[in-house]
Amino acid sequence: MLLAEDLLLLSYDDDTGRKSGVENLDYALAGAVLIELAERDRLDITENGKLTVVDGSPTGHAVLDDWLDKAAKYEGKKPKDAVPSLSSGLADRVLTTLAERGILREEKGKVLGIFPTTRWPAQDSSHELALRERLRSVLVDGAEPDERTAPLIALLSAVDGVGEVVEKHERKDAKRRAEQIAEGNWASTATKKAVEELTTAVMAAVIVPTVITGTS
Repeated sequence: MLLAEDLLLLSYDDDTGRKSGVENLDYALAGAVLIELAERDRLDITENGKLTVVDGSPTGHAVLDDWLDKAAKYEGKKPKDAVPSLSSGLADRVLTTLAERGILREEKGKVLGIFPTTRWPAQDSSHELALRERLRSVLVDGAEPDERTAPLIALLSAVDGVGEVVEKHERKDAKRRAEQIAEGNWASTATKKAVEELTTAVMAAVIVPTVITGTS
């Protein structure tokens, strides 16, 4: 499973198939794809904080390969400047791939009999349930995150999505724990700088629409 796929599963209600209250999920998804490409040694961040493609060869995953091509157009740019554009169309693409693999189910309908809508209820929740247990063990029970759960927690923290994976009375402490993880030394030496820069880029990209919404 990709980080972006995990993010989407955590952000959609299994029964209703509708997106939960996570703000700026699209930006977090773009960040997740960029982080995964960095972890697979396809992307890196230069000393002056610019995106660079170090290996353009296929990863074997269609979504990652397509977004690697898109990211190449932003080579030499700051990650925060690439995230908004790279977020376009990503959620729909990942949702479709999850449905094709039998993890979600695509249900089309109409609101008021006029406006088309699509819901994505769970078809197979086994992976998501295991993921939620793993995240809760880290956020609530204090287990150490691995190099898979740590970036996912960092991205959830960046878009204020930690509350989606813990109980209501646990949210305050879990959010604090997530912030500590986001600032910690969980990434390997080879990818640490890139992952930190990309997570920061998501946070920076999120700030602008949040500020605009809050002042409108």
